Amino acid sequence: MFLQAILPFVGILIGLIVAHELGHFVVAKLTGVRVLEAGLGYPPRIWGKEFHGTIYSINALPLGGFVRMMGEEDPSDPASLAAKPAWARLLVLAAGSGMNFALPFILFTISFMIPRDVPVGLTQIAQVMDNSPAQEAGLQQGDIIFTINGHEVRNTQDVSTQIRLNLGETVSILVKHEGEFNVVPVHARWDPPTYVDEEGNKARQGPTGIIVASLYPGMTESESFPLWEAFPKSIDKTTQVLTLARNEIISWIKGGGTPQVTGPVGIAQVTGEVVEEEGYRPLLDFAALLSINLAIINILPLPMLDGGRIVFVLLEVVRRGKRVAPEKEALVHFIGLTLIIALAIVITYFDVLRVLRGESLFR
Repeated sequence: MFLQAILPFVGILIGLIVAHELGHFVVAKLTGVRVLEAGLGYPPRIWGKEFHGTIYSINALPLGGFVRMMGEEDPSDPASLAAKPAWARLLVLAAGSGMNFALPFILFTISFMIPRDVPVGLTQIAQVMDNSPAQEAGLQQGDIIFTINGHEVRNTQDVSTQIRLNLGETVSILVKHEGEFNVVPVHARWDPPTYVDEEGNKARQGPTGIIVASLYPGMTESESFPLWEAFPKSIDKTTQVLTLARNEIISWIKGGGTPQVTGPVGIAQVTGEVVEEEGYRPLLDFAALLSINLAIINILPLPMLDGGRIVFVLLEVVRRGKRVAPEKEALVHFIGLTLIIALAIVITYFDVLRVLRGESLFR
């Protein structure tokens, strides 16, 4: 189980970070910024060779890679990052997240091209919660769901996805009840209330207040697509993931649950669970999701992250070229790094406790 979790996790982590740093590297070179070192892994250095003014190195800690550019805060050298025009610095700083946003299109495309078994079969409503939007709309236990907002429902996951893509809105659900088809408009809530399940545990109702189940569990269908169909599907999939992430954040703000925060240990645990339950094929989807998360986190306006550095460039533009002193910017990023490390230690502590207790992040 240890190797099953660690090896795929390390492979995914290295790939995502290398892609991120490759974005910085390519755009830095194109804009004339001197790249002092491009490293695979983190120091101490095992091997390095200089080529056209850049040291290409292999380092001892195999957890990703890095790009070290000249003068990230100090503009004294004309080849430094800080000496370049604001537009060039913004491109260099945003390129890492840009690569992580672009990578899912490739990963999802490959995933759609690989044959896999997909659950299929009719989906029925197993339970309608009291005083829920579904009950108010007239949905009943045993109703068969065929479409939501015109999208075909092939399994229970499709129901959850289509509803969560439209939080805060009214969705049109085509159901079959006692032989008759009806389109039922149901509101999808941002902040559903909690209830006590059959085991006595508190759980949160879904946005519409229904629990669904497969009418014929275990039925699957092999599915794969050629490249010209897989790529458009990857665009739709990436758009859906970003929409779901946005809706989840809004739901947290509106009181519809609390975010689950995890670090490298927790991600490694989830990687192992994915491999154990589904095999290695879903790792492409999982890597795509992590890449999107990495892109979003890095573009946030937090000190030390790319987004935090972008804020200083934008502040300079607003101030008509007047820069924040390099030593002050460096201090802000140092404080940010300290806080990030402290947060990572706390998160890792709770991740380790959860693993030692044999608990899953999602169950």
